[in-house]
Amino acid sequence: MPRSRPGHLRTALPPRRRTTAAGPVIDGLSRRTLSEIDCLERTRNYLQPGDTGRAVRLWKEYVHRSERQLWHDAEWGYPHGDCCGDPLDARALLDVVVRALSVRGARELRAVIARHDAVWNTPTPSYDAE
Repeated sequence: MPRSRPGHLRTALPPRRRTTAAGPVIDGLSRRTLSEIDCLERTRNYLQPGDTGRAVRLWKEYVHRSERQLWHDAEWGYPHGDCCGDPLDARALLDVVVRALSVRGARELRAVIARHDAVWNTPTPSYDAE
């Protein structure tokens, strides 16, 4: 009995589906770390795909708000927490992800987060008339 050629066998199979969903995109991270984050988001029950990228984006947008808006949020609470997510919860999620990553991946993600934390921890200028 003659052997079937592999090309004929492959044509009988259904085509492979390529996923159009992009993995996490976070500026400043290597492909290896992004792949590790993607694997974490698929395997951990407390993470959904894209949670880490959304948390970084939310934290970045929050710390770059004006001081007046941040003061208002401190007094009255963050008004967009229900629809857009709470930035302080996002920052806590980033800490959890950092602890779950490898040493190299955690170092890279901490460097990205540290840039935004530096904006958050910038001292305000004094308004003394000297």
